[in-house]
Amino acid sequence: MNDFKIPKEVQNIANILIKHRYKAYLVGGCVRDLLSKDIFGPPKDWDIATDALPDDVHGIFEDSVYENSFGTVGIKTRSEEESLKIVEVTTFRVEGKYSDNRRPDDVEFVKTIEEDLSRRDFTMNAMAIDLDLKNKEEDIIDPFSGMDDLKNKLIRAVGNAEDRFEEDALRLMRAVRFTAQLEGFEIEKKTGEAIFVKSKLLKNISEERKRDEFIKIVNSSGAADGIFSLEKYGLLEYIVPELREGIGCKQNKHHVYEVFEHNVRALEYSAKKGYSLGIRLASLMHDIGKAKSKRGGGEDATFHGHEVVGARMAKKILERLRFSSEITEKVVHLIRYHMFYYNVGEVSEAGVRRFLARVGPENIDDILKVREADRIGSKVPKAFPYKLRHLLFMIEKVKHDPVHPKMLKVRGDGIMKLLAIPEGPKVGQILFILLEEVIDDPLLNTEEYLARRAKELGTLPEKELKKLADTAKKKRDEFELGVEKDMKGKYYVK
Repeated sequence: MNDFKIPKEVQNIANILIKHRYKAYLVGGCVRDLLSKDIFGPPKDWDIATDALPDDVHGIFEDSVYENSFGTVGIKTRSEEESLKIVEVTTFRVEGKYSDNRRPDDVEFVKTIEEDLSRRDFTMNAMAIDLDLKNKEEDIIDPFSGMDDLKNKLIRAVGNAEDRFEEDALRLMRAVRFTAQLEGFEIEKKTGEAIFVKSKLLKNISEERKRDEFIKIVNSSGAADGIFSLEKYGLLEYIVPELREGIGCKQNKHHVYEVFEHNVRALEYSAKKGYSLGIRLASLMHDIGKAKSKRGGGEDATFHGHEVVGARMAKKILERLRFSSEITEKVVHLIRYHMFYYNVGEVSEAGVRRFLARVGPENIDDILKVREADRIGSKVPKAFPYKLRHLLFMIEKVKHDPVHPKMLKVRGDGIMKLLAIPEGPKVGQILFILLEEVIDDPLLNTEEYLARRAKELGTLPEKELKKLADTAKKKRDEFELGVEKDMKGKYYVK
């Protein structure tokens, strides 16, 4: 049997408890991690269970904090390692009724480690090491056969699975998350049946807690299997029900999968490539608007405008789940503009500049990554075909051309001074018109031309100026005037 390397900070705390005639056990995830470092990596935190009451622990350790009703005392160690700065020591306990399926109404302190382990979620997390022994594998306290389940790669609830999920309904998602994170792990049959039966309890969990588990699933190596499992066990309905609208929604001749599977396969590609959370979420939801946008049926079905509908849906989803505004804005933007049309010889340099103006140069790499995921999620052989490589060439060619008002040789304050007008919509309208002209022809980006043109625009009636600005905006938003819409309709572009 292998010796376990217990950090000195943890063992010192245990030794002090033992010296005061109390028991001290290493418990929970750190025991699991020590047993399977190749799967879980080194322990991320260290927890001790003891028969000492919280007030006794707090009294023994001068540099400690006890500010909860669950029997946990945080002991500061002055360690430089993040996972060891505070070691939590918790009194053996069992938990009372869970009225809200989130937290116990009360806890009861008990005498034995076995009773304490009985309240934990899954068998692999319900093991302990007696810190008064030699710290070898044979010293593992394992009343629920967690070691066997680890070896067999099974996620099994402790005791009665339905009871465990009623105690904390977030465990429903956590079981799925473990299978997504841990290659080869499966949910034990009875545990899986209990997840399905108790799935509706997830309604009682806060959006923030669901979001955190959802992020861990999406960020895992098995993200796609995780989403499929959420649906299999009836959980997706209480997290992102909008994704389910794609189930049974068949696409046109350019697609192998229905919309739901296509979205999940796109996520699978993003996870395989190790892309960021924002790109993974955008990949998963990039076609979420298709079910609402579908017109016609069979091979000739169309989904015009689904990127606009999908962006709005994604915004509502991410706001509901309390994602940060930064992630929300990023994902919405990527979904909104993932449906760009580009074909060699059909889109001019001005069109590429409009594409940059619309999408933002800083978002190009991420937009293309979502496009790759979209393509592979459609089961096409190449993620990055020639025409996308050519687009990158064109972007490189025009990247120094003006595509934003800040890149013009005249600024808003210059126009205000030139025309002797105050700050207001008129300044913005003139800038927009000037930018559109410069996007068409970058050689016009000179102080002399822009000043002369601004003076001409400044003399126009308010309605006429607004109409010109609106036309400029429409032209930019259409990428290549008329081309993109026509080509999408003709070729069912993806």
